[in-house]
Amino acid sequence: MDIQRAQDIFASKDNISVHLDGEPVWIEHVDAANGMATVQVGSRPTNVHTVGVDRLEEQKRQR
Repeated sequence: MDIQRAQDIFASKDNISVHLDGEPVWIEHVDAANGMATVQVGSRPTNVHTVGVDRLEEQKRQR
């Protein structure tokens, strides 16, 4: 994913599915200057990681 899409998802009111290494994550912060995002992995609020946005994958909706 690119930095602009990560920012768009973070700002969106919609629930957009994003995965990191196959695990669902919530984007909590986007650091555009460094191309990084802070994400919560799964449903555990203590499982937080800062990763490059290029590691995040948006899951496209099935039609």
